[in-house]
Amino acid sequence: MAFEPPRRLVRALGETAPSGDDWLEKLPEVAQQAVDLRELTVERVQVPGGRSSLVVLVRQADGTPAVLKLAPRRARPESERAALARWGGLGAVQLVEPFAAEGVLVLERLHPDVSVRSLPEAKALLEAAGTLRRLWVEPPADHAFETVAERTGRQARVMRGSGPEVASLVSAALEAREALVAAPPEVRLLHGTFRQSKVLAAERVPWLAVGPDPVVGECAFDLARLVRDRVEDLIATPSGASTTRRRIKRLAESLDVDQERLRGWTLFRAVESGVRALRVGRPRDAELLLEFAGWL
Repeated sequence: MAFEPPRRLVRALGETAPSGDDWLEKLPEVAQQAVDLRELTVERVQVPGGRSSLVVLVRQADGTPAVLKLAPRRARPESERAALARWGGLGAVQLVEPFAAEGVLVLERLHPDVSVRSLPEAKALLEAAGTLRRLWVEPPADHAFETVAERTGRQARVMRGSGPEVASLVSAALEAREALVAAPPEVRLLHGTFRQSKVLAAERVPWLAVGPDPVVGECAFDLARLVRDRVEDLIATPSGASTTRRRIKRLAESLDVDQERLRGWTLFRAVESGVRALRVGRPRDAELLLEFAGWL
């Protein structure tokens, strides 16, 4: 089978690829080797798929459905493996393959085309939040996960080089981050990139999280990305700003997170995503994100 990477993956990796990176060129060969080594039967490449990895629906030698996931080193697949092992299937997809192979994960098969985004908004937020709560566990004592302070520190350094048109929002976001990293109320293992599309229908339980980019820090950081889910719908309605404030309040109360800390992290993450979208040439995405951030 030809392992053609979906256009979404090619475009996303092209925005962040360092000079000389040839992972996409080698991908078909690497995918075929991974399939042959494990005696997998390929059904199809998942399309549109993700923005950082190739996802292939496969069957194991005994006919059990599974997912083969291949990711470049910069997508931190080994960190994902470590987080999935820590969660052990509680709230998240399970690892199928017990041994580590660089950049290759074999996972239990969920329903890849059915996420909580298919539910009405209120129900989707409820189910997503319930899934996220199960992921917030103590990190291993000897963990090597990136911390929230480290990750957002890297992002903050890039944000400081943004243009004058976003200077006031960037300043507010950086100020919020400084206050937040100074005194985190707890330290938990976080999903890192949680949103509705990261929660898929499953057989073991109704919903399970996939695709973490794990990080260690306070829970409000993890919840912040969920606040802006369906941002295009929020922007399109006259009540978008008030709906966002109610969403922050409701999510903070339901998950025992400080409302102001959640607002602060929502601001930082929205501005960071907005200025990054500007930098890589996605002006429409940037406009939506920065307008949303202005409500906060």
